[in-house]
Amino acid sequence: MKIVYILAAILIFGLLIAIHEFGHFIAAKLCGVKVNEFAIGMGPLLWQSQKGETLYSLRALPIGGYCAMEGEDEDTGDSRSFVSKPLWKKFLILVAGTAMNFLTGLAIILVLFSSAGGFYVDRFAGFADGFPLEGENGLMVGDIVYKVDGYRAYLSGDTSMFLSYHDGPDIDLEIIRNGEHIVLEDFPMVRKDYDGNGQLRFGVSLGVEAVPKTFGTWLQYSWYQALDFVQMVWFSLVQLVSGNVGLQELGGPVMIMDTIAEVGAASESTAAAIQSIASIAAFIAVNLAVMNLLPVPGLDGGRILFLAVDAVSLLLFRKKVPEKYQAAVNMAGMVLLLGFMVLITVKDVLQVFR
Repeated sequence: MKIVYILAAILIFGLLIAIHEFGHFIAAKLCGVKVNEFAIGMGPLLWQSQKGETLYSLRALPIGGYCAMEGEDEDTGDSRSFVSKPLWKKFLILVAGTAMNFLTGLAIILVLFSSAGGFYVDRFAGFADGFPLEGENGLMVGDIVYKVDGYRAYLSGDTSMFLSYHDGPDIDLEIIRNGEHIVLEDFPMVRKDYDGNGQLRFGVSLGVEAVPKTFGTWLQYSWYQALDFVQMVWFSLVQLVSGNVGLQELGGPVMIMDTIAEVGAASESTAAAIQSIASIAAFIAVNLAVMNLLPVPGLDGGRILFLAVDAVSLLLFRKKVPEKYQAAVNMAGMVLLLGFMVLITVKDVLQVFR
C-alpha cells in the first residue's frame, strides 16, 4: 500500500511543478511572448501536437514540465522574444509561476477547511506555581497570542513552535485581551525549573480559543493558513541561517515523499489519507512559491533581482546588464542549486533506508 502513496507523492511534485510552468506559459502568452514548447513531464516524448507557434508535448516522467520561451537568455532578434519585452512584462511572466503555486495551495486549503467545524487560535490557559509574570501588567488566563518575537500566531500550535526555538533572555509578545492588542516588548519570560525535576520551561500552559465557522471566517482562516505556511518557510530559513537548525534536519523531495507515504499508510481510512496528503500538498505548493522568489541565481527570484538591477542601470546609465552575463550567472546558480539538491537527496536516501 505504501508504494501507492509514494507514486501519489511523485505525481503531486510533478503536478505542482507543471502548474508552476503553466503560470509562466499563460503570462507569456498574455504578454505577447512566443512560447516554442510547453511540456508536461520530463524525459522521453510520449505525445506532441503543434498548435500555432507552440509545440505541446507530454513526456514520460511525471516530475515537472517546462515552458520554453523564445529568447529567454539571449536576444534572438525576434520582436516577440522574452528579452525584448519591457521590464514589467518580464516581471509578470517570472512571478506568474510562483503566483500559480500559491493559489494552488490556497485552493487546496479552501477545500480542506470547507468541512471544518470551526477554527482555533492559541491562548494562555494557566501558569506554573511561582510564575512571576502573571497579572494585568503581564500575562493573564484567556490572553490570546497574536505574535511571538514578531511572528504571527495565525493558528493553534504556532505559539508552541515559536517558543520552542526562542533562545534569548527576553521575548517580544503581542497579546489580545478583551479585544485590545497589548504589546509586551522584551518581556522577561525565561525558562526555569518550576517543578524541581531539572526540566526548564517557560511556566505557561497553552489552550485554544475557538472561532465559530462562518463563510467569512472560512475565507479568513483559509487565508491565514496560507500565510502561516509562508511564514513557516521563512521561519525555517531564519533558523537555518541562525544555526538553530542544521543541514542534517533539512528534507528534500525524497524525505517529503517518504513523509507523504508514511502519513498515508498510517491513516485510519482512505478519506483521512487523502485529507492528510492534501494538506502536505498545500504546504509544498506554498513552499515552492516562497522558495522560487528567493533572490538566488537560478530561481525566478534571482531573475527578478536582475530585473531590478536592469531598472537601476537603465535609470543611471541607460544600459542594461547584457543577457549573456545574466544567463551565465543564472546557469552557475542553477548548477549550485542542483548540487545542493543532490547533496540533500543523498542525505535523505541514506536516512530513509538506513
